[in-house]
Amino acid sequence: MLTVLVLLPTAVAALLLCVPGRAARGLFRGVWVATTAAELALVVALWAGYRPGGGIQYETKARWMPSAGVGYHVGVDGLSLPLVALTCVLFLACALYALRETRRIREFAALFLFLQTTCLGLFVSLDLILFFVFFDLSIVGMYFVIAGWGHPGAARAALKFFLYTFIGSLALLLGFIGLYLAAEPHTFDIVELTRENPLAGRSLYGALVLLALGVGLAVKTPTVPFHTWLPPAHTEAPAAGSAILAGVLLKMGTYGFLRIAMPVLPGAWRSYALVFVVVGVVSVLYGALVALAQSNFKRMVAYTSVNHMGYIVLAVGAAAAAGGGDEEARQLAVTGAVVQMVSHGLLTGALFLLSGVLYERGRTYEMSSYSGVAERAPVFAGLTGVAAFASLGLPGFSGFIAEFQILTGSLGPRPVATGLAVLGILLTAGLFLRALQQVFLGPLRLPAAPGAPRPFPDIRSHESAAVVPLLILAVVLGIAPRFLLDVVEPASRGVLGLLAR
Repeated sequence: MLTVLVLLPTAVAALLLCVPGRAARGLFRGVWVATTAAELALVVALWAGYRPGGGIQYETKARWMPSAGVGYHVGVDGLSLPLVALTCVLFLACALYALRETRRIREFAALFLFLQTTCLGLFVSLDLILFFVFFDLSIVGMYFVIAGWGHPGAARAALKFFLYTFIGSLALLLGFIGLYLAAEPHTFDIVELTRENPLAGRSLYGALVLLALGVGLAVKTPTVPFHTWLPPAHTEAPAAGSAILAGVLLKMGTYGFLRIAMPVLPGAWRSYALVFVVVGVVSVLYGALVALAQSNFKRMVAYTSVNHMGYIVLAVGAAAAAGGGDEEARQLAVTGAVVQMVSHGLLTGALFLLSGVLYERGRTYEMSSYSGVAERAPVFAGLTGVAAFASLGLPGFSGFIAEFQILTGSLGPRPVATGLAVLGILLTAGLFLRALQQVFLGPLRLPAAPGAPRPFPDIRSHESAAVVPLLILAVVLGIAPRFLLDVVEPASRGVLGLLAR
């Protein structure tokens, strides 16, 4: 079933490319939406049949390159299933949002379907080389999305994104090869490597492998100082591309920490946990401060992603730094990290789609060009306000559940770092409130078209169909998160058990 889930979008993409480009645009849009809806239905079926606490489920294992220790091994557990579900939700939202897209819609739809395969494939991969293949293919897919459908200047931003993340993937591959050589017998299977713990007692070797993995995953996350590719890539990408880049692709880095680095390298992770705590706090504060200084709405949202990813890195570092008597705190930190991935995907995905609405009306992201937009577009203003308040961690939304767990779990082992990270919440509140006041309140001011004021219609049906369900899910997770926590918490205990070896 997982294989069908992963490969179906690419199979449909190949069929779309066989259809003549002169065919009706509605055909390509309809097939895209139908495929992403079918994918979401498959995930709902997976979730319904999943047994919390049952370990890896829906597992498939087949020979691929046995002489090299590489196999086709996929499965899901409480760490990956929420991210698989998030991926399908966001890709459906982007398909709905793109219903008005007119530029090369056949290629656009096929590229997004291919990207969906790479994202789903990575989250279900239980083999390092399979993980690496999907990791690299996601870079290629997003490069063409940014370069082909981005704003003026997108080619340069896409090139920077590709080079940064490709270099990070090479570092990741070096780390994978290091694990392969350390294992006896040699294997790239994540489950077998986790069971064997091949670098136990080999501190220098473990430190070097962790360095390679850490750099590769930190570039993708991204954390300071590996984040500089992110703002231009987001600013120049189309709105749907930004939503997938922030909502899904950034999670590949943080998921890699939980799936590979922590359980496979427990000794090295414990030894260098403080490094990750420091990097996490710096990312939280730096991301919030730089976002506060932005005048470009989309660039501001991009820097908040650095801030929110910093909380996850802080949590995974603090979980390893906690003492043996802080088992509940450690579990809260890891669980909060996973919930933060889901919450950030929903909320930042919604914010990037809403930034696309703003650009489509005014042809600029500069907040100084707008004022009093709520008078013309009250629904758009309301949805943006909800997304902004949810993103800053207001109670009743998923962001509060995630940040509460992260800060509670990190406070005991790392009180100073956690106290500094709390300042990030205050800064985030300030930057979002400033943006809302500048764009939506006050006297009406809109960017003018040549010779006449530019109209600013309220949010359209396809835009609300994409954004509203994301915000509803954020509210559901903020009020009744138990259905998600029941899946995540047993997996968090499993990671901590492996980390304690």
